[in-house]
Amino acid sequence: MRTGFFFQGNTILLPHEFSERDTDNEINIDFIEKFREIPDYGSILTNSFNQIDQFEIPDIAGPLPIRVVNIPLDLDIPAGWKAVPVRERLPLLSIVMAEGKSAGRLLRAFHIAQWRGESRFCGSCGTRNIDSPEELARLCPACGRIDYPRIAPAIIVIVTNDDDQVLLAHNKKFSTGIYSLIAGFNEAGESLESTVRRELKEEVNIEITDIRYVISQPWPFPNSLMLGFKARYAHGEITADNVEIDDARWWSRDALPMLPGNASVSRYLINRWLDKSL
Repeated sequence: MRTGFFFQGNTILLPHEFSERDTDNEINIDFIEKFREIPDYGSILTNSFNQIDQFEIPDIAGPLPIRVVNIPLDLDIPAGWKAVPVRERLPLLSIVMAEGKSAGRLLRAFHIAQWRGESRFCGSCGTRNIDSPEELARLCPACGRIDYPRIAPAIIVIVTNDDDQVLLAHNKKFSTGIYSLIAGFNEAGESLESTVRRELKEEVNIEITDIRYVISQPWPFPNSLMLGFKARYAHGEITADNVEIDDARWWSRDALPMLPGNASVSRYLINRWLDKSL
């Protein structure tokens, strides 16, 4: 049986009988026929922006290709199906970051699916792109421009002080009470270490030292690669910028706030600090 992932926007589509505890998100690729049975399927396909996109990509961590089906947002899903936010599937994945394993076929499939949806047309001349016959890329048949999957590097850093406390902050976008590490996107012409220093200075007004890389994690929401660092506090008084961060402070192991979920690189770094292996 050939299997694959079915995406619609930021959700993965699954039959209702699919177990919420099942970590295998790939289903029979022949289920695509269920969508062709939907009454408005034909009218949806008359819009060239909304054609169902079915494709394969190589799995860089294994020999089997990854099959993906992109379902248009304006096409109803069949009866007996459910749409589950991809983020909700992350805690169920077998992510063993300490062993350097891949975050899985799902994250790769989701990242590429989003990129394909956003790269239908050439950014230089507007011609509709085609798939490159030689590599995972979009090719403009008119001007020859090549569009590769976008990857935006972002840093996340765990900072500790001489009292063995950790810096945790509440971002305005977080749920109430959840604190995490300082993170931010790498700017053009900037080294990763410079990004780490800049983000700490901009968001909480402190200087750091002894910056060391720890681990990375693909994070396709929408197209990031999270690069995890550790650092030591040097000097400065914590002051939240009140733009992204509305509260930041030092925390000890025996008095921590609510933390991000275990599927994130942020929680991985915090857990490493908690067990004193970082």
